[in-house]
Amino acid sequence: MTQDVLAALAPRGVLRAGINLGNFLLVNGRGPNGDPEGVAPGMARAIADRLGVPVRYVPYPRPGDVADAVGTDAWDIALIGAEPQRAEHIAFTAAYAEIESTYMVPPGSPIATIDQVDRPGVRIAVTARAAYDLWLERNVRHATLVRAEGLDGAARLFVEQGLEALAGLRPRLIADAAAMPGTRILDGQFTAVQQAVGMARGHAAAARFLADFVEEAKASGLVAGLIARHGVQGLSVAGPAERAA
Repeated sequence: MTQDVLAALAPRGVLRAGINLGNFLLVNGRGPNGDPEGVAPGMARAIADRLGVPVRYVPYPRPGDVADAVGTDAWDIALIGAEPQRAEHIAFTAAYAEIESTYMVPPGSPIATIDQVDRPGVRIAVTARAAYDLWLERNVRHATLVRAEGLDGAARLFVEQGLEALAGLRPRLIADAAAMPGTRILDGQFTAVQQAVGMARGHAAAARFLADFVEEAKASGLVAGLIARHGVQGLSVAGPAERAA
């Protein structure tokens, strides 16, 4: 780490970390002072410790709100899902953790496999601007995406409008299914949300520092330790980044 990197990541002498409060796997509590706690805040604190500065959390209710704030000088790093739309303005590391995304279908549904969801007449309830919503927007060809604000909103939409599928993170769908007798969660995944660390584009050395830190955090057991410490089920340590030949 150089002074140039420190100046880019913590120009005010503190690392401001944009945190998505809407992902219950990555933020699952509050500290005595009200700061968010969980895997994502823990990663941000570890980066700040490496830089030798304090961390200040900048919380947002949804990941899209975090991404929208890039370029506004609201945060120095952000911990959200790495998606191509977001990567137009945010320089992301490789993923430090992955979350399986799949579908839940209502009682009596003829849909048995994930590849049967993307068909004409199928309506998919989804949380607006979640990382898996962005993936579905790029990849769904025949089904219709019906968006709602927040995870609870998508689940309500699925029930109230009698939709054919509910898209979501598998751990959340397990909880939803327990409250909706007869529903089924489909095997497999349509994507795995890649949780990463990002910063505004424009400083290559700082981006390399973050990328190297994430690879070290995976290899050293830091990410696995955070997952275990916070008792998170359904979050996996991502594999090592592919290196250019």
